[in-house]
Amino acid sequence: MSLYDIAKPLLFKLSPETAHSLVHGGLDIVNGTPITTVLERAFLVEDERLAVSAFGCEFPNPVGVAAGFDKTGEIPGALRSMGFGHVEVGGVTAEPQQGNSRPRVFRLVEDKAIVNRMGLNNPGSDVVGPRLAETDVDYPVGVNLGKSEGVPVEDAAEDYRYTYEQVAAGGDFFVVNVSCPNSPGFRELQNQEPMADIFETLTDAGASPLLVKLSPDLSEAAIEDALELVAEYDLDGVVATNTTTDRPTLSSPDRVEEGGLSGKPLEGQATQLVRFVAERTDVPVIGVGGVFTAADAYRKIRAGASMVQVYTGFVYRGPTIARDINRGLLTLLERDGFENVEDAVGADL
Repeated sequence: MSLYDIAKPLLFKLSPETAHSLVHGGLDIVNGTPITTVLERAFLVEDERLAVSAFGCEFPNPVGVAAGFDKTGEIPGALRSMGFGHVEVGGVTAEPQQGNSRPRVFRLVEDKAIVNRMGLNNPGSDVVGPRLAETDVDYPVGVNLGKSEGVPVEDAAEDYRYTYEQVAAGGDFFVVNVSCPNSPGFRELQNQEPMADIFETLTDAGASPLLVKLSPDLSEAAIEDALELVAEYDLDGVVATNTTTDRPTLSSPDRVEEGGLSGKPLEGQATQLVRFVAERTDVPVIGVGGVFTAADAYRKIRAGASMVQVYTGFVYRGPTIARDINRGLLTLLERDGFENVEDAVGADL
């Protein structure tokens, strides 16, 4: 039994947001201290077979932390010491935001899932940008760019541009979030015209590498429209997928809560979207949704994901998740005769 197995029941007695704040605060305290060296010895899996080159960045392994875990940009160093190959900070907006009223996060323990309606709470790009610019870590740090709540859709492009310009010096890649289900106005951003306006404005501002994060709730036609824009504006990658407002068959009483669903129930749908995107574009895909184990990550990699990200799996599996997935991937690669992770990308297409 690991220390997390002992601590988890205690953490789960707290509200999800309180527990997250405690974990985030603890990681912030150890960030940059000798304790990170101890964590590295426990969690880092250093093997060149895990390395991934994508959109001009070098990733030490394919397992990253999804947007939403570090909204403030305070703990990239601590997350690296826990064995991750990248982190996507944010979502970050131009203005500071409190997000929606509490309670706004719910554990669906029976389903290994989470429902959240946080609403892009963050300290704003004027705070996060300088903080990231002073961060020195040996893995890529992405920044998830979101629309400020009070900004109308017709002004969204300039709002995204302002946010990008504030965080540009501290990010290694940038993800356009037009698919958050918990903030007003985002559904309209996924229409082709406003999305094109955002991409054009950001590319004119020099945003690169630039990726877009898609919703699993889009129709196939809408996803194809988005991928046409990815090609037209020469975007560098796609993140698939965000949380879903759909509700598959679930057991937890909190299944009725409004918000975005993440975790195990999303795994199959997210992997299908990875495959759908990878079959229609040559840009790298980051697979997100229901990744708890090496087998989960490997399915997305074989479906076309160059990398994966975890969040809900991190909550349920604890601090060993990156180490366990990376070790497991090495075993799976050896079993199937692949020399490295990159050779396995899209093997099932």
